[in-house]
Amino acid sequence: MRLQPLNQPADGPQASTIRTPAARRRLGRRLAELAVGQHGVVTLAQLRELGLTASAVRSRVEEGSLLRLHEGVYAVGHAPRIREARYMAAVLTCGSDAVLSHRSAAHLLDLREDQRDRIDVTAPGRRGRTPRGIDAHRDGSLVAADRTTAKGIPCTSVARTLLDLAAVEPIWALRRAIGEAEVKRVLDKGAVRDLIKRSRGRRGVARLRTLLDEIHPETRRTRSYMERLFLGVCTRTELPTPEVNVPLWIGNSVFKPDFLWREAGLILEADSRQFHDTDMAFLDDRRREQRLQLAGWRISHCTWWEIEHEPGRLAETIRGLLAQPHGRRA
Repeated sequence: MRLQPLNQPADGPQASTIRTPAARRRLGRRLAELAVGQHGVVTLAQLRELGLTASAVRSRVEEGSLLRLHEGVYAVGHAPRIREARYMAAVLTCGSDAVLSHRSAAHLLDLREDQRDRIDVTAPGRRGRTPRGIDAHRDGSLVAADRTTAKGIPCTSVARTLLDLAAVEPIWALRRAIGEAEVKRVLDKGAVRDLIKRSRGRRGVARLRTLLDEIHPETRRTRSYMERLFLGVCTRTELPTPEVNVPLWIGNSVFKPDFLWREAGLILEADSRQFHDTDMAFLDDRRREQRLQLAGWRISHCTWWEIEHEPGRLAETIRGLLAQPHGRRA
């Protein structure tokens, strides 16, 4: 946050400009405004823009109204009591192009807990000694799409955070973070795929790609592939072969179920997040299912993941459904 400096002569701020009570009150208001927007943390450069000289800053540090957190970074009034203030201080001390990253960004974005004392910051242009308590990652590959702001703190995007986690965390922790991103509906699979493509050779890329394919096979599989895969399951487990995507007329409407066993009155729908995971698709699916049920069809659902990874269990479920009596109308 940059504020317009107080009226100052051309050669910089003078002590006299903030000696009057009115000037001190203005300074206090502007400092409070700045601190509130940054979780109570300010930089030396920002204090100078407000009109404080280096000696005035030292005086405030001595009297306790400013608390030095890192070189050139101060807390206003008291030591930070919340994690966000420590995050902001870490980012500010690492430079204007720095962002919170890795495990710390995942915590800020509510993708996972992070109880460590150290803070991850990616600072592409930083040189020199790493500030105490900070794990500084000097990575020049950050682009605009890799950056965002959460709770007022510059940090890596969800996609970039997941890639960074893949490089430093075990696969089970990465899987949990991806699942949390799904639950919160902040996982942009296209953005993750784009990031993977331009990050070839980076540590963690293969692991992230594997988990994304595992959780979302539809992002790399066509529906025809899924149909062939399921028909192969039917052959191997000796299930009756279903009709696939056949037109089914109900009144004046035509439906095309994924898999249909006509004699058993059973329809199996293979749900893909790519085609079903929106509010409109959810509503359309429920209306469609109600029409089919009124016509006497039994509807069951499976996921693409089950077809690929749990074919035996899925086949037993379908076998049991086919064996159940039904009263489908003609």
